[in-house]
Amino acid sequence: MSSERTISAKAWLLLLSLATLWGASFLSIRVALDEIPPLTVVAHRVGWAAVVLWIVVLGSGLPIPRARRVWIGFLGMGLLNNAIPFSLMTWGQLYIPTGLTSILNASTAIFGVLIAALLLSDERLSLRKAVGVLIGFAGVATAIGVENLRTFDLGALAQLAVLGATVSYGLAGVWARKMLGGLSPQVAAAGMLSASSLIMIPLAWAVDGPITLNLAPRTIGAIAYYALASTALAYLLYYRVLALAGSGNLMLVTLLVAPVAILLGALVLGETLRPAAYAGFGLLALGLVVIDGRALVLIDRRRRAR
Repeated sequence: MSSERTISAKAWLLLLSLATLWGASFLSIRVALDEIPPLTVVAHRVGWAAVVLWIVVLGSGLPIPRARRVWIGFLGMGLLNNAIPFSLMTWGQLYIPTGLTSILNASTAIFGVLIAALLLSDERLSLRKAVGVLIGFAGVATAIGVENLRTFDLGALAQLAVLGATVSYGLAGVWARKMLGGLSPQVAAAGMLSASSLIMIPLAWAVDGPITLNLAPRTIGAIAYYALASTALAYLLYYRVLALAGSGNLMLVTLLVAPVAILLGALVLGETLRPAAYAGFGLLALGLVVIDGRALVLIDRRRRAR
């Protein structure tokens, strides 16, 4: 995360494009939820995205892995990085604004750092990172609001579900390190989405009923967007930005997604958020800046240069 790689104009453009794709996904999912239930929303998302990514893999002539360990890895990633977090976050959007969902989603990086430190021997939790994690947790608590947890209504439960999704993302990062090293990004993403499709399509069919495309044009458009653009295309774009800008700079996308989602939620859905939600996002952003460390190094260098 502390890579010093500078960001080129091309990388910035791709980074902003990725943030826009992911930010708008919260709106499109909320639109789809007006007609179809959460598990079906997720089944459409992973199923169509898997088809697109396998077309990319086969069209690129990339080798398809056959080792049993790799496919076990895909299954774990499909569960931890798609099926569980997508389902929790989508259900949560039934009861809380899209903007608040995106703010809580920003805690993914916070939980990722903490879980990696607990489970990976080479990811030590330094004092700086520990401070950043604590600031991030303060941001989460502020965004949710202690008074909301006291009532523990559906809104509070939905916020906890979104946080559960971010914990699952953090576990997925560790699983990927242990099980999917050395694979091309396109194959890894296609295999992961295939595994999550094998989980979500039967589950949605059993719980929600038959999956159909006999839907309103607005819903079809929403599905097309969040499955093809903000999932399939976004995964390909993610790895491209990673190659161009490095993991440290890629963390910026976590901060850029929420403003996009908040703006679209306000313009399209008329959502408003409590001031505490914005204060919480500010603390989350500060926590991520502290974890990254580069801003602190720059400030120290300027102080010494005076």
